Amino acid sequence: MNMSLRKLFAPALLAVTLIPLAFTAQANHHEGRGPDREQMAERMEERRHEVYQRAELSEEQQNALNEVHAEHREAMQALREEHHARIAEILSEEEQQAMHEAMREIHEEQRGEHGHGKRGHHGKPEAEAAAE
Repeated sequence: MNMSLRKLFAPALLAVTLIPLAFTAQANHHEGRGPDREQMAERMEERRHEVYQRAELSEEQQNALNEVHAEHREAMQALREEHHARIAEILSEEEQQAMHEAMREIHEEQRGEHGHGKRGHHGKPEAEAAAE
């Protein structure tokens, strides 16, 4: 039974291992294009403030929400770090790099197969979304 459980969960474990690498690959792919992290954080803060204003939230509510968001970010960062450490226990730097490269290649192949250009709102091509 133990062996069948391993076979059952092996694909799920592999998927869980690959997901962060996929995000890393995508982030590296976009590196050098678009706003840097600081600018993006600033824009998110501006949007959050606008939402708070439109929703007519009190300053107390806004502060509480900001605290909750900060705790969430910290928890997610800690989880990412733990996940990366566990991957490092399984794969060497070279193996991680090989997986990263394989995922990048597959991503590029899939983008080419589907003929997807840059997408806009609701997955429509950017020009079509802009026309709406």
